[in-house]
Amino acid sequence: MANDDLSKSHKHPTVKLFIGVWATLLFCTWLTWFAATFDLGAYSAAVALIIATFKAMLVILFFMEIKYQTKMTMTVLISGFFFLSLLLFLTMADYLSRAWNTHF
Repeated sequence: MANDDLSKSHKHPTVKLFIGVWATLLFCTWLTWFAATFDLGAYSAAVALIIATFKAMLVILFFMEIKYQTKMTMTVLISGFFFLSLLLFLTMADYLSRAWNTHF
C-alpha cells in the first residue's frame, strides 16, 4: 500500500506534453536546417551546437524523465551541462584565435 501512495504522489509527463516536446524537436530540426542555408561564417558551428544542446536538453528532461527525478539527479545533470558548455566555449575560443583563421 505504501508503494502505491508513493507512486501517486510523483508527477509524470502526459501524452500532451510528449507531443508538445516532439513538435518542439521537429521545429528545432527545421531551425537547424534553416540556419544551415545561411552563411554565418565562424558562427555556423556555434549556432548548430546551441540548437543541438537545446534539443538534447529537451530529450533528457522529458523523454528520459529527468525533470521528475530527485534534486541530486538534477544537480548532476546541470553540472554535466556546465562542463559541456565550458568545453565548447574553450574550443570555440581556441578555434577563433588561430592565426590561420580567415573568418574575420
